[in-house]
Amino acid sequence: MSRFQVKKVAVLGAGVMGAQIAAHLVNVRVPVVLFDLPAKEGPKNGIVSRAIDNLKKLKPAPLGVAKDAELIEQANYEDDLARLGECDLLIEAIAERMDWKLDLYRKIAPHVAPHAIVASNTSGLSITKLSEALPEAIKPRFCGIHFFNPPRYMFLVELIATPTTEPNVLDDLETFVTSALGKGVVRAKDTPNFIANRVGIAGMLATLKEVEKFGLTPDVVDDLTGKKLGRASSGTFRTADVVGLDTMAHVVRTLQDNLNEETDPFYPNFATPPVLARLIEKGNLGQKTKAGFYKKVGRDILRYDLAQDDYVPGGAKSDEVYGRMLRKPAAQRLKLLRESEGPQGQFLWAILRDSFHYAAVHLATIAESARDVDLAMRWGFGMRQGPFELWQQAGWTQVAQWIQEDIEAGKALSKAPLPQWVFEGPVARAGGVHTPEGSWSASEQRFVPQRRLPVHARQLFPEGVLGDQAQRAEDAGTTISDEGDVRVWTLDGEVLIASIHSKMNAISPDVAEALAEAVALAEREYKGMVIWSPDDKFSVGADLQAMLPAFALAGISAVEGAEQALQDVMLRIRYAGVPVVSAVRGMALGGGCELAIHSAARVAAMESYIGLVEVGVGLIPGAGGLTYIARRAAERAEASTGNDLLPFLTEGFTAAAMAKVGTSALESRQLGYLLDSDIIVPNKDELLYVALQQVKAMSEAGWRAPLKRKFKVAGRSGAATIKGQLVNMRDGGFISAHDFHIASLIAGVVTGGDVDAGTLVTEEYLMTLERKAFCSLILNPKTQERIMGMLNTGKPVRN
Repeated sequence: MSRFQVKKVAVLGAGVMGAQIAAHLVNVRVPVVLFDLPAKEGPKNGIVSRAIDNLKKLKPAPLGVAKDAELIEQANYEDDLARLGECDLLIEAIAERMDWKLDLYRKIAPHVAPHAIVASNTSGLSITKLSEALPEAIKPRFCGIHFFNPPRYMFLVELIATPTTEPNVLDDLETFVTSALGKGVVRAKDTPNFIANRVGIAGMLATLKEVEKFGLTPDVVDDLTGKKLGRASSGTFRTADVVGLDTMAHVVRTLQDNLNEETDPFYPNFATPPVLARLIEKGNLGQKTKAGFYKKVGRDILRYDLAQDDYVPGGAKSDEVYGRMLRKPAAQRLKLLRESEGPQGQFLWAILRDSFHYAAVHLATIAESARDVDLAMRWGFGMRQGPFELWQQAGWTQVAQWIQEDIEAGKALSKAPLPQWVFEGPVARAGGVHTPEGSWSASEQRFVPQRRLPVHARQLFPEGVLGDQAQRAEDAGTTISDEGDVRVWTLDGEVLIASIHSKMNAISPDVAEALAEAVALAEREYKGMVIWSPDDKFSVGADLQAMLPAFALAGISAVEGAEQALQDVMLRIRYAGVPVVSAVRGMALGGGCELAIHSAARVAAMESYIGLVEVGVGLIPGAGGLTYIARRAAERAEASTGNDLLPFLTEGFTAAAMAKVGTSALESRQLGYLLDSDIIVPNKDELLYVALQQVKAMSEAGWRAPLKRKFKVAGRSGAATIKGQLVNMRDGGFISAHDFHIASLIAGVVTGGDVDAGTLVTEEYLMTLERKAFCSLILNPKTQERIMGMLNTGKPVRN
């Protein structure tokens, strides 16, 4: 891997994007200094200070932990330019004005360190033109870096070279962005709006044209173009509101100002849509102004109607027949839509045809290969498939003929024919642009393999594209067993991997049994074990539905037996003879959280959401979660100078009683579900690699399980203190009587039951208290209401 080290980053511009980029750098523990103009009044860093304060209010949260805002260093261009010399990477993120950016570059150039990379986070301006303001010594280290909003959550980052950018500079930057920032990198050519915004905004404009043509309303369009179509759930118009209509108009203007009919045959479609112009004129810019294509009034969602120049009732849905069509296999789906006689079906075919047409015509100029286009649209616009993937899946030659027929019939948005490579040569023979050898490069007229840097070796199963036949995790390695919804397998014969694949990766009795057997196998034949699943969730917890039949047949004794078996598995994992590491990504809730906290160590993706949420269904954590809270409190108290357990217990009790879930791995660490020694991995695709390395390192270091020991509990006096606070909450109407009952049971368990303060107890003793409390709640009618409500509707019942 590259030895280019980024010890500190400067972000120039404390606007919405600049501040959020700085926030994400703090999330991944990269020191950052945020620059802006000196304030005209008050402290000189006032502009930056206000931007940092605003980070704490933004939703979705740009910071993993709000308090970390204070880690962003503040600076201004008047006093602090010399600090740029401390930075290895400078990211410029000021307003999209070429003249402002060029002026800033002239100002900073004398202060840039001789080794530092300088990158512009422009969303579409020419990187080559921007480089012209830089001295010759900096030009080889200058490029474009385009984050997508919000940068913490959006996986895509586009990197753009100029003719003078040194190749190793882009390789170094890609390595840093991939592993340290946790992003998926696509390299784009230096053309207006690069790849994702070029194809995506052109697609949105095409959609608006087709909406007008077929007379559809925004609410119906969003219902059609959201999840049903395999795109972001917000659809078309809601997405525009979230992005900001002014931002969208600016990106459209970039197309208008930098393209013409010679460079883009679709150019006539890039006129600002009248509805967009009118909303901007009215100051209705979307979510940021609480009105755009939609406006919320009380509980009602209204939609804007251009003809009436006012908001009218919204909420209309598409015809269900098209929902059924969209669930068909790709070839059948597109045929049905193309032959549909209704406006909604015709509209859907039209926007898909337009996207295929546009991507094919421009592939040679905007991207190295079709792979880059498809990944950019998936990672930047939330599509399940990129345009080329869907086209290829539906039947390349047939769809190409349909598109060409529509072009010749004047139905398409441009008369530009499909490129010759679509119909003749390697693509036609291969039946598409993606093959095991690589993806089609229209500029090179050949299939090009995916670019591989040393950093990519850390991604054992990177995201592929349809047709590349890359090995999937589900089929990789050597399978030892696959029973009880747990695949037990190995990649290298040294470390065992247990992958839960039940619905939502829920932990049923069968799953628990399979995990216990996997631990026994790991102890006999392997260095250790990793619990990891290839999808975007670790485990949502115990499988309540699997428990209900046993309860109905054998009563509460069956539930108690199942709970004890699950607790035994947790202890089996905790005291295993080899290290068991949980590789956590996405949701680790309830029993999933308990599985992680009983592991020898945890490796967590940044976007991990960990918590004990059982109170939401009227239960308490019953697989050792409360025992963990009590034990950790005792260990922390023992390591401190004080003897009082309660201060160390309060946070864990509150987290369980209020079903708090960490909204990032960082916050999960604050809640106590991750330890300071646990590793947080920015890139989700590196998670398994890091976990495997962790097991091997622990094994080589002579890891041994902790010795079982008793620990102190807060006793009945501690429980009384906690319950006193709960009484106030109940009497004040903040919690229901049943919430009070559940929280009191939790308090009883974590304080050790009816014993004196300071009594020494075992984990098994506390787990017995857990089981009794859990089973008493199973028999409670109000808890049963909550369980059935969640199983039937997926939503919590408050009673």
